[in-house]
Amino acid sequence: QVQLVESGGGLVQAGGSLRLSCAASGRTFRTLAMGWFRQAPGKERESVARISWSGGSTYYADSVKGRFTISRDNAKNTVYLQMNSLKPEDTAVYYCAAGRVPLTMTTAAYWGQGTQVTVSS
Repeated sequence: QVQLVESGGGLVQAGGSLRLSCAASGRTFRTLAMGWFRQAPGKERESVARISWSGGSTYYADSVKGRFTISRDNAKNTVYLQMNSLKPEDTAVYYCAAGRVPLTMTTAAYWGQGTQVTVSS
């Protein structure tokens, strides 16, 4: 069993930065792909970024490429999402997830509780 706890959300002005963290419990963390999803009000949950168990492979949604960076520290059982040049359309609840490759809504076996990110214009 893996438990995920997100932190780092908040309110930021457009153009600003935030770093989300997701702390995982469980010995299987190092074997799992990790990722971040987000859900804005009235919209479906969407994949933002994902990273392989080794950190050697990453994926980004087109809407965040060049602005967001996903990374992981397996020694700390933590995955990060560095978000730069934030836009109002990035406002959403951000969820950390873990599962098998490729990490999608379907293959994600574990989810965090979510952290709110609000970007003001």
